[in-house]
Amino acid sequence: MTTQNLGLELRYLKTLKAIHQSGSLVDAAGRLHLTQSALSHQLKELEHRIGMEVFIRKSRPPRFTTAGLKLLELAEEVLPRFKATEQSLLRLAGGKSGRLHIAIECHSCYQWLMPTIGEYRQHWAEVEMDFSTAFNFAPLPALSRGELDLVVTSDPTPIDGIEYIPLFRYEMLLAIAKTHPLKEKEFVIPLDLQNEILITYPVERERLAVFYEFLDPADIDPADIRTAELTLMMLQLVASQRGVSALPCWALAEYLDKGQVSAVRLGKEGLWSTLYAAIRIEQKEQPYIISFISSARETCFETLTAIKLA
Repeated sequence: MTTQNLGLELRYLKTLKAIHQSGSLVDAAGRLHLTQSALSHQLKELEHRIGMEVFIRKSRPPRFTTAGLKLLELAEEVLPRFKATEQSLLRLAGGKSGRLHIAIECHSCYQWLMPTIGEYRQHWAEVEMDFSTAFNFAPLPALSRGELDLVVTSDPTPIDGIEYIPLFRYEMLLAIAKTHPLKEKEFVIPLDLQNEILITYPVERERLAVFYEFLDPADIDPADIRTAELTLMMLQLVASQRGVSALPCWALAEYLDKGQVSAVRLGKEGLWSTLYAAIRIEQKEQPYIISFISSARETCFETLTAIKLA
């Protein structure tokens, strides 16, 4: 009796997990930094090795066969163990201890950043971590001075010695009350906001994409500006018809699902921004920094919807 070696490889498991999570071969290819052709070739190679199809062709989203589901089950078991071992080896290679003081300029990032920190601390317990918001100070100059080690920002201001590593791209949407007249529009133009109260985070106007990428180029100002520090507070104001607010798609997802507010695109093509991890160039090779950024990317694609690879 002979036994057959199917030749399963880790890359196949990563590919199937990416397809399952993204619901699209195109998005999975982008997440894995592959062309769609390379992804298709890899799938055919896998199916040739196991002698079975792994998902139903032309089904949207991809519907996995029994064999595909078995492999997905294996991926869920193996990939976390692989990642944990990989991080352990990074710690052994050096830099297992250090300091990671983080600040965020993106005030709605808690939804995915806190799970990232929780998962990260399980593997890097020796790293001294601190976390703060950036409402009352300028975090990027503090990063440059060495007072911080990483800043999450959507405003990559050029500063000597600072490198911006893209995490993901996301769309800003205009949150409006359920009965707002703009609800009937496919998208809004800058002129539509001329008579609106715009609710924003307490951040300088020149650092808000709704101004520098949408309103200012059209030389349009809202009727008034109101600030609030918490996303929940902003959306309560929106729901009670006391203004509108431009917020990241993921920050709105829960409230849209519950029917508490509505949303409309900003411009025909949408208003897209990129979120970055800013670090000092001198620290970019530190294993615990590399691991945190990797964990942040992975967590955001697992927990957020409607984001793209940067």
